[in-house]
Amino acid sequence: MSKKRIFALILIVIMLAAILTNPSKEEHEKIVRAKAEQLLKNQLHAKDQAFFGLGMQLFGNNLVDDFVQNSIVVDNYYLFSLTKIKWQGTEQIIGGGAFKQIWLSPKIDEKADEIIATLKKI
Repeated sequence: MSKKRIFALILIVIMLAAILTNPSKEEHEKIVRAKAEQLLKNQLHAKDQAFFGLGMQLFGNNLVDDFVQNSIVVDNYYLFSLTKIKWQGTEQIIGGGAFKQIWLSPKIDEKADEIIATLKKI
């Protein structure tokens, strides 16, 4: 076999593996939900951590669930998927996924700070 055919076969195998292992929308939402809870904990001071635990139990993660359902958009393509955050009419890519892995960008921390600052003003 020629080098071109071997290269083409390897490329086809990689593409097939990417298609079969592309993370689902639910997996993206699970990762973003965990990150949102972590960011909420980081925004509270150490003395408020007990209130955070109590609030999460009382409200049943409604705040985080509403945020994920209303503000997170997952674009699933055949080979990969993108996680976007929709806030004030703009969308920004905050992560991507391929081969059963989901990577979140450091931009999610910046965007979270911006969202929390806006909510504090309200």
